[in-house]
Amino acid sequence: MNSISDKAVVSSKAKIGKNFSIGHFSIVEDDVEIGDNVSIASSAIIHNGARISSRVRIYHSAVLSCEPQDLKFSGESTILEVGENSVIREFVTLARGTNARGKSVIGKNCYIMAYAHIAHDSLIGNNVILSNAVNMGGHV
Repeated sequence: MNSISDKAVVSSKAKIGKNFSIGHFSIVEDDVEIGDNVSIASSAIIHNGARISSRVRIYHSAVLSCEPQDLKFSGESTILEVGENSVIREFVTLARGTNARGKSVIGKNCYIMAYAHIAHDSLIGNNVILSNAVNMGGHV
């Protein structure tokens, strides 16, 4: 069952799989790909460049694929990959890559707890658990 809140803003250009839900006040931009069985809670922002695999749960106010906080970033087109079965909790920020790597990657079966930040060009492996408020700089 597909469900998009009438209060969400979802681009018609975004590619979204089957069996998804998108909550109130969430935003999904143009260049976004979302797999099957994904849930996005209220007030989440999924920026351009997000590649979200199947069975991912994104909690309220998470920000995915935001522009890198890197002075060398000049607006290039880069991505953020989130592996299947991962959980992104409240207020997490996940930045996309820069020209250095072109992408940031969160592996499969990861659990990223509230307020964590993973910066640009980071490569997080499979089955990783990050505790609340863990902050990682770029190129981790």
